[in-house]
Amino acid sequence: MSWSSYLAEREEEHLNELLDFLRIPSISSLPEHADDVRQAGQWVMARMAKAGIEHIEMMETGGHPVV
Repeated sequence: MSWSSYLAEREEEHLNELLDFLRIPSISSLPEHADDVRQAGQWVMARMAKAGIEHIEMMETGGHPVV
């Protein structure tokens, strides 16, 4: 299967996943969204695991966590 046909067959699925991510109000410049920033990081980690990536971690920093 070519990449273009793979993407075409799963376009709606990928767009829905992107929309799910964009619905997380992870506005890093607003302190009241600190939990949402963490939730967005967890969302990214889950998608990376689903893609088969084995070593994923959320690292704490002096500010926002980094995946």
